[in-house]
Amino acid sequence: MPVHVSGPRIAIVGGGIGGLAAAAFLRRAGLSATVHEQAPALGEVGAGLVVAPNAVRLLRRLGVMERFLRRAVALDWGWEFRRWADGDVLSVEKLSEVCERLYGERTYVVHRADLLDTVKSAVPGDWIRLGARCTSVAESAHGVRLDFADGSSSEADVVIGADGVHSVVRSMVAEPAPPEYSGICAFRTIVPADAAPEFALRPAQTLWLGPGRHFVHYPISGGRAVNVVAFAPAGDFTDESWSAKATIEEFHAEFAGWDPRVTDLIAAGGVPGRWALLDRAPLRHWSRGRATLLGDAAHPMFPFFAQGAAQSIEDAAVLARCLAGSVGDPEQALKRYEAVRVERTTRLQQISHGRRDLNHLPDGPDQQARDTALAGSDPLVGNGWIYGYDAEEVPIG
Repeated sequence: MPVHVSGPRIAIVGGGIGGLAAAAFLRRAGLSATVHEQAPALGEVGAGLVVAPNAVRLLRRLGVMERFLRRAVALDWGWEFRRWADGDVLSVEKLSEVCERLYGERTYVVHRADLLDTVKSAVPGDWIRLGARCTSVAESAHGVRLDFADGSSSEADVVIGADGVHSVVRSMVAEPAPPEYSGICAFRTIVPADAAPEFALRPAQTLWLGPGRHFVHYPISGGRAVNVVAFAPAGDFTDESWSAKATIEEFHAEFAGWDPRVTDLIAAGGVPGRWALLDRAPLRHWSRGRATLLGDAAHPMFPFFAQGAAQSIEDAAVLARCLAGSVGDPEQALKRYEAVRVERTTRLQQISHGRRDLNHLPDGPDQQARDTALAGSDPLVGNGWIYGYDAEEVPIG
């Protein structure tokens, strides 16, 4: 790690993957920060996620790959699209060897809590303040003032809002606008390996496409479990909390009539989580004065390109570079960071929206045309602009 240099007082609001990644990259750049996290402990939350080469190369540079590989599963196959009714394979992409040859890294799947633990290992423990729920941020004579639910307050020269789609910091830097409900909800469950069919334990990311819905599964936790996440119409359901629950019967009803391998996986899981997907229009600007946003606070995106966590990590790497390069002028550093990131993240937000409609086509001519297009596609090469991106090589002005 570089020797610490004097620099601005940096406060990070939010101790999720993006917030901790920001702290880790700032430390690597010779700066320090305080992470204010509202939860009393950094525990297990969420489910599985895909970690593509654009994020893996950044984890490697943080020096945390050994820890990451203890629980991650390297994918041999990705984008294994199957037809909802009978499991016919529409398309599948080989990732092992090919991914490394194209982008220098493999693609992995991991439990979100394991990725959080990996990134946290690169952050000094005394940088993290738990049980600190930020209630407001405002410009002050000495920078930015942060107020907390326990009555405490602090001052910072730079505030980074890594506090998710309901960001408090966002209210300081952008016009207030509540998130919109997308009309889609997600079910999630984790199936222990000993209860999962052998089919689901393969190192493959499998996506079943059907009318109005799609169903995804892949192994996590070093192969000791299978992550299941499925998307369906939300109806009147609007709860976006990670802790919201459904019943197995509700989950099963959404996928009744699908291939038995799908319904067997649903039956093998525990009580499923259920949350509504929130939506926000892309921001044209997410920095103001000495405050900026990162990750979902800046650019929440549907998970259909599996880039939410990766874009938070990219944000963190670019932001650390910008702040380290303009220690004496943090406002300019934040403007530069936004300018570097906004076009890429906006594009990913937009294509994620398009994927929703494509995945959920009803059976018919459009669905048949989609399936034909999938059979002739090469998403690993076609999405090279995503996976080949290096957040530490892109020019920052």
